[in-house]
Amino acid sequence: MSNYDKYYLTEDLFGAPYPELIAFFENYPDKGTILDLGCGQGRDSLSLAKIGYNVVGVDSSKTGIKQMLEKAAISNLNITGLVDDIYKFEISENHDIVLLDSMFHFLKRDKERETQFIKRICKELKTERILCICLQNSKKKVDILRETLEDANIKFEILNDSSFNYSFIDKESNSKIVTKYIMLIIRKTS
Repeated sequence: MSNYDKYYLTEDLFGAPYPELIAFFENYPDKGTILDLGCGQGRDSLSLAKIGYNVVGVDSSKTGIKQMLEKAAISNLNITGLVDDIYKFEISENHDIVLLDSMFHFLKRDKERETQFIKRICKELKTERILCICLQNSKKKVDILRETLEDANIKFEILNDSSFNYSFIDKESNSKIVTKYIMLIIRKTS
């Protein structure tokens, strides 16, 4: 059993999706297929499917994928759940939007792997397709993300570059946690 399989024994561990994320995609005119890499228990996938997107959620946690698919079945949502290594999962021409929510921490031991992953996604993403990254808002993390996108050698248009506070109740401690995030959404132009 992986660590996340153990964590996900707590239902809805990370709370509801960011309202800012859902609002952006509610108003986005082209409802296509979203690839939610690191989807966990499906907090984003389920909400995005409810507003009309086809969603492919990929995560290494069997428990998280199982929980997401059970909820999707109850609401008759168009979600495919795959247990796989997100770092090896290929972006196909069927993926209109790639979502990476809270996937990057850029810790010393992970920084190279994470930045190379972002660059690979940028290369595999087809022209006119979208990459959405939500990241804890610390200057260091944001700077690394922006440098990585610049180093990816793709041309892109910024559709959204915003900051927000996200709060949820930690179920174990019953305390309210408020975290600052950024949401960067880009469209690959070439």
